[in-house]
Amino acid sequence: MSQKAQNSDEAQEPETPHLDFHGTTPYEDYVQADVLTHLQHTRSDDPGEMVFLVTTQVMELWFTVIVHEWETAAHALREERVPVAVAALKRSVRELDALNASWRPLAQLTPAQFNSYRSALGEGSGFQSAMYRRMEFLLGDKSASMLVPHRGAPRVHAELEKALHEPSLYDEVLRLLARRGHAVPDAVLRRDVSQRYEPSPEVEAVWTALYAGDENDELARLGEALTDVAELVWRWRNDHLVATRRAMGAKAGTGGSAGVAWLEKRAQKNVFPELWTARSHV
Repeated sequence: MSQKAQNSDEAQEPETPHLDFHGTTPYEDYVQADVLTHLQHTRSDDPGEMVFLVTTQVMELWFTVIVHEWETAAHALREERVPVAVAALKRSVRELDALNASWRPLAQLTPAQFNSYRSALGEGSGFQSAMYRRMEFLLGDKSASMLVPHRGAPRVHAELEKALHEPSLYDEVLRLLARRGHAVPDAVLRRDVSQRYEPSPEVEAVWTALYAGDENDELARLGEALTDVAELVWRWRNDHLVATRRAMGAKAGTGGSAGVAWLEKRAQKNVFPELWTARSHV
């Protein structure tokens, strides 16, 4: 090889990255990986508990991201910025896919494997997740009783109480429909938003008309983005049900919950119900 060619190859080689930083690395400062990777404190000697704990912590992080997306969408809808809302909903669909994939490491737990560290959970249950409860509130599934487990954590309790009394994502959608001239009843628009949303025949008729019209209409596309979200929430609930049924059968859940019986009831409920029932009339 000529000297000129050798010099050319050397010139194309990547430079050594900057390795010496004052204090921690910029990556650590931003991601705080050292904090994240030292939050795992198992309570049994079973090696499988680490998978269960980390998977649960990953779920909490996804809950946090999804709440952020849905709050972004709700705020955008209040400001008539439908494309911004749709973009946030579409991002949340990909995030829900990732969240639902979190069940895979746990989906094939046998009863013996789960029992080997189940006692270490004590009264702990996913039912007590405050961030998941905020997700449910944003979907319109509200209940003041769900604040009770968090009375001992003032900041968390205050955040949940605030979310309880704020319009849900679907409330903001229905208010937008009304502002755009669609016949959403006053009873729906003026309802107590701290209560669980109940389906309305008149709202179903609004969605039926939208879906019978131009499928490229901005509000029809919003409806489809919401339906994508609703479908993946339904899949989340069903995957939770299947994983629980496989790991513990029909036994009572941790934290005194009804276990599979409660999850079966949850899995039967549709999010944004009129978006599903309207399809029968188009």
